[in-house]
Amino acid sequence: MSTAPGRTPVPVDVLTFGETMLVAQLPGSLAVGAQARTTVAGAESNVAIGLARLGHRAAWAGLVGDDEPGRLVLRTLRAEGVDITRAAVRATAPTGAMLREQRVADLVRVHYWRDGSAASLLTPADIEPALGDGARVLHLTGITGALGPGPLEAVGAAAAHAHAHGWTVALDVNHRQRLWTADEAGSALRPLLPYVTVLIASGDELPVVSDAFTESADAEERAVDALLEAGVREVVVKRGGEGAAFRDRRGARHAVAALRVPVRDTVGAGDAFCAGYLSGLLDGLPPAERLARANTLGAFAVASDGDWEGLPRRDELGLLAAAPGTAIR
Repeated sequence: MSTAPGRTPVPVDVLTFGETMLVAQLPGSLAVGAQARTTVAGAESNVAIGLARLGHRAAWAGLVGDDEPGRLVLRTLRAEGVDITRAAVRATAPTGAMLREQRVADLVRVHYWRDGSAASLLTPADIEPALGDGARVLHLTGITGALGPGPLEAVGAAAAHAHAHGWTVALDVNHRQRLWTADEAGSALRPLLPYVTVLIASGDELPVVSDAFTESADAEERAVDALLEAGVREVVVKRGGEGAAFRDRRGARHAVAALRVPVRDTVGAGDAFCAGYLSGLLDGLPPAERLARANTLGAFAVASDGDWEGLPRRDELGLLAAAPGTAIR
């Protein structure tokens, strides 16, 4: 983050890091030559953009290659108001890439080219400057640790630093089966739980971080119990079209229904949900209102094309309350 010479950096609201990739979005199958639209996306930067659009100070401290995709990533984040002062270029490796095919109806197929990417070379030393600047919240995902041993070590170092300095540590499990198995992810992520303040996961991701999960009717309850006992302060469960739920170590429980919107693109909805929840946390909202804001951003995401392009500004948060077909004049 930029500061005048000799001045102490002002901590941002949220610090995050990970891999942001070049994305080719296709309205059909690549095999038949569907025309692509290029953009950028990455779980952590999607969250940063969502927060920046709501007026929060968000910083992204990832690595990109010294190439055109890397320049597009940095330009896009800068244009969206994300602080990239601590982002860096690694000339020895390329920026990662992702192909998204709208295969049929709202079914999307995703392909990655991430092996050996610049982000896979991330180490704790790369994020030390950003950690030194300070933040209110550290946002982590289960994707970054899957990129390689260096990124996994960086995630652990960042979580320990943030916890030691009294920051809120938010972990979105965000399990990607094409990057690592559930067992590999669990072994990597469970040691982070004592540092985690807020854990966000979908119901099918709870088994990744909680070996107490079973197939019983109270499976979610048991998993959340185990996470709270492991040191997590609050657990947020994403339920997709059924909304979301909250529990904390003090015994508070809340559940909020999802907003009903036409589904155009579900990719990025979880990241939007995280941005909304963290925004509510930063604004000091009570849990139920945090969930409502998270659901609102998730609804904007699924009703729009792209991972982050349709996310709202703060003055647009109420738009989805309008009747279908409304023209705002």
